Amino acid sequence: MIKLRHVDKQYAEHHALVDVSVDFPEHQTTVILGPSGAGKSTLLRSINLLERPQQGTMELNNLKINFAQQLSTKQVLAARRQTAMVFQSWNLFPHLTVLQNITEGPRYVLKQSAAEAQQRAHDLLKQVGLDETANRYPRQLSGGQQQRISICRALAMNPSYLLFDEPTSALDPELEAQVLRVLQQLANEQHSMIVVTHNMEFARRVADRLLFVEDGRIEFNGSSDEFFNHPTERIKAFLAAMKF
Repeated sequence: MIKLRHVDKQYAEHHALVDVSVDFPEHQTTVILGPSGAGKSTLLRSINLLERPQQGTMELNNLKINFAQQLSTKQVLAARRQTAMVFQSWNLFPHLTVLQNITEGPRYVLKQSAAEAQQRAHDLLKQVGLDETANRYPRQLSGGQQQRISICRALAMNPSYLLFDEPTSALDPELEAQVLRVLQQLANEQHSMIVVTHNMEFARRVADRLLFVEDGRIEFNGSSDEFFNHPTERIKAFLAAMKF
């Protein structure tokens, strides 16, 4: 379980998170929606400590962090070992093969043997239909393939939570569908996931719970059915604006 309490993040001229308190249950998919600039990515990146709020606390399983205090390297590493982030751009190492991209973390951070890390990598590649790419380099793959490799790399670290920051926003519709099918499969397997997305159909089909964020505040926290079928006037306007 991830618990955020009274989390506050302010930039020079922008209040990105305003007294945010929210829980993220295990073995569920929580989807974060909201207009651009609402604070969705800041909220997600705060969990992985890529952003550092000025106030509030976070509990991540047995780890407790007070954002008002200086964080130690040990705390940061402990948090990041329990979470794995998949970004909008896939961020694969261009000089490493697909197999090397996936096995680097498990070998040097988790201290797995080369054989163990490679077996796990092949299992994950088979899961996303890309085992034949193991010895290729990222430049030899499509964007959708690279994003699926990024998901394999995250899964290889055995995180408690998978964090996705608009993972399909840089892809065309066909490639987006490839990645969304992988995310739906992970959701069906009850991985603990937090996903920031603009894809309403994905949110409707996959989310166990939806958060609607606006102006740094959580304005809705509830089920997919409640969000889409019994929306507030503000959410109705948001959903209408998302349609072509």
